[in-house]
Amino acid sequence: MKRRERTRQLIELGGLVAKAGLVELTDDDRAVIFGLMVEAAATLRDEHREQALILWRRRGKRAFEQSPAD
Repeated sequence: MKRRERTRQLIELGGLVAKAGLVELTDDDRAVIFGLMVEAAATLRDEHREQALILWRRRGKRAFEQSPAD
């Protein structure tokens, strides 16, 4: 059961990458996409973590509200 839940989580996270438009915007360059995520993780490790979370959460909620369900 755990494996199925993990698989679902990974599929959903991949869907978020696609929904954000990163696949098209990077021409499916996985190194660039991974670099973006590494950069975001670094931001979450520094002193501006809370501000970044607030900003990104707000933007994410707005994007979910504006985009059609897939």
